[in-house]
Amino acid sequence: MKNLIQRTLTGILFVVVIIAAVCVHLLLFAGIFSVIVGLLIHEFYALTKYEGAMWQRLLGIFGGMYLFVSSCLYAGNYVGYEIYIPYLIIILILFISGLYMRNSNPVAHWGAICFSQCYCAGLLSLLCFIPYMQSTVYNPLPLLMFFVFIWLNDIGAYLIGSWKGKHRLFQRISPLKSWEGFFGGLAVVIIASLIFSRFYTEMAWYYWLAFAVITVVSATWGDLVESLLKRTYGVKDSGNILPGHGGVFDRLDSIVLASPAVYIFFELVIRN
Repeated sequence: MKNLIQRTLTGILFVVVIIAAVCVHLLLFAGIFSVIVGLLIHEFYALTKYEGAMWQRLLGIFGGMYLFVSSCLYAGNYVGYEIYIPYLIIILILFISGLYMRNSNPVAHWGAICFSQCYCAGLLSLLCFIPYMQSTVYNPLPLLMFFVFIWLNDIGAYLIGSWKGKHRLFQRISPLKSWEGFFGGLAVVIIASLIFSRFYTEMAWYYWLAFAVITVVSATWGDLVESLLKRTYGVKDSGNILPGHGGVFDRLDSIVLASPAVYIFFELVIRN
């Protein structure tokens, strides 16, 4: 019971922080999520037993945070593309430093740089562009609905999967996930998307439907990617910063891979 209360309170606080970050202002979103990106990279280093020096870890974390803030500022037309030059310098330094690592595996070092910067920072940075897909003015609604769809999918998949889950979705990677849970979460999100389409008519109902399906499918793959990472390194949670939930990676695993999928959808379909 204590763990359930702890998990519930942590989940509510996490949701409130995300909603505030998305709805208040782009700069607040940039600030909060840059910290989240930093925590993601830190947990990735711990999860993969990264052997780089402390300054390399810190520079990698700072680089990922800088990339996210830069993307938000660029998306909001606060700055030009030159904002990315310092980030490229950071990546060059991290790669070159691998040449001078005597007591470690430089290839593993380079792999950790690529994966952490691309997966943890690069893909999430695409979230910064979603509020500007329909207007040059910051519109938090599409981004907020993206997170709502993720949360509804988690709730629906958990409830239906716990109740009727019999057929394993991906036994080798995640034994507890079921096809029943997947379709249960998908059904909940589809229903929600059709309801939202009645109130936000700037997007046709079939676009809302596509938005929902793309989010659920890509989020499920994202969850499986993190499950494979944890299974590969033999850990249960990516961290312990969120009481009752584990690490930040455990809460955002589905969002990381869903971000580029939703961005591509908005860029190719909604913007055009």
